Amino acid sequence: MRRYDRRDLGLLLLRLGTGGVLAAHGTQKLFGWFGGHGIEGTGQFMESVGYAPGRTSATAAGLAETGGGALLALGLATPAAGAAAAGAMAGAAAVHTPNGFFNQSGGYEYAASLGLTAAGLAVTGPGRISLDHALGHAVNRSWMIPAAFAATAAGTALVVGARARRLRKAKEGEQDALFEEEYME
Repeated sequence: MRRYDRRDLGLLLLRLGTGGVLAAHGTQKLFGWFGGHGIEGTGQFMESVGYAPGRTSATAAGLAETGGGALLALGLATPAAGAAAAGAMAGAAAVHTPNGFFNQSGGYEYAASLGLTAAGLAVTGPGRISLDHALGHAVNRSWMIPAAFAATAAGTALVVGARARRLRKAKEGEQDALFEEEYME
């Protein structure tokens, strides 16, 4: 195999794997597939972790993951698809950050890995085994990469920032115990 053939095959495998996982997670949120909780259950969860309104947040996250993942797998509109998926994963990482890095402790490792892979694919491009290539890269132009990331970064910053403000405000009403109580048996 020539080098470009291996690269194109490698990009296809990355796109299929990453896009497939993202799309599956998104359909859990949107439709309750694969053991997910659908819009209602995911909306309640989103609300509980500070993303409000919950139903709207669940819909946005589900669409970014399902749409971004499916488009990545197909290699279509790769800059927008990768940026949307990376933005959704940034929002997920924000929820898991207090638990540290590693996934086994509830950390952001998994979300960061998916987000960085999606972002890398958006920047690198889909390769020749893709719909973008078949369509002459009509929706995969160089200028679309910074535009997609700028729009996604702005939207993600607004949403994650609003969540952080909501959580800070909720915590303001809480008071830590003045003294620790020790129980003797």
